[in-house]
Amino acid sequence: MLRTFRFLVVVLMLAVLAMLSAIATMHFAIHGAEVKVPAFRGLTVAEATDRAAAAGLNLTVDNHFYSVEVPAGRILNQLPGPGTVVRREWRVRLTESLGPQRVAIPNLAGMEQRLATIQIRRSGLEVGTVAEMPDAYAPAGTVIAQNPAPDAAGVERPMVSLLTAVKPEDISGGIVMPDLTGQPFAAASAAIAKAGLKLGPMKTAAPAVPAPGSPGSTEALLPPVPSGTVVGQNPPPGHRVDATMRIELTVAQ
Repeated sequence: MLRTFRFLVVVLMLAVLAMLSAIATMHFAIHGAEVKVPAFRGLTVAEATDRAAAAGLNLTVDNHFYSVEVPAGRILNQLPGPGTVVRREWRVRLTESLGPQRVAIPNLAGMEQRLATIQIRRSGLEVGTVAEMPDAYAPAGTVIAQNPAPDAAGVERPMVSLLTAVKPEDISGGIVMPDLTGQPFAAASAAIAKAGLKLGPMKTAAPAVPAPGSPGSTEALLPPVPSGTVVGQNPPPGHRVDATMRIELTVAQ
């Protein structure tokens, strides 16, 4: 009887040890594959790549912005942020600085869209959103508004968005509402008036402060929206409107 009891105790102890060993192995397998994201701000892309490789992470440069604080060619922002715990082989998305803005924003008003696109690229800039708006006073296909405005200073992103004219439709039958977000309020309101539509009371919105990105976040690394920029509209883009409806624009403060 005593021998049987001792045998059972030994078996129980071995089972407990095996369970503890399995738990320890699982804990190591899970947490041993986790790393903290290093700080990349201020590093060159090559330096950031070396630091990421040492930590077992991957990098992607997603965006480029102007900055008076971070020299050109160095990292301006990152997602996930420094100190975030992620799995090995995680992809960290970076924004590279272009340094201070040195490129003048060209005046594209009245220019045919194709020529405006060529001018943007010749200036070392990128073509952003191109939206259309009925305009009875401008030839179809020409630029009636742009963002940023000509010769704008303090531009964050090397990108110019265009609002082009299309042949006016019979307003009684309605027109399809274009996307006016990203346009200066003055340009958007002028385009609404030229299209024969009515502008409702302007709404304002406080600048949005982006929350810290989670490891799985796919949010773009974007700068704050400049004051006076349209950030919302009602009716939304794609909605059919007519002369009886008032267009409400929400503008960043």
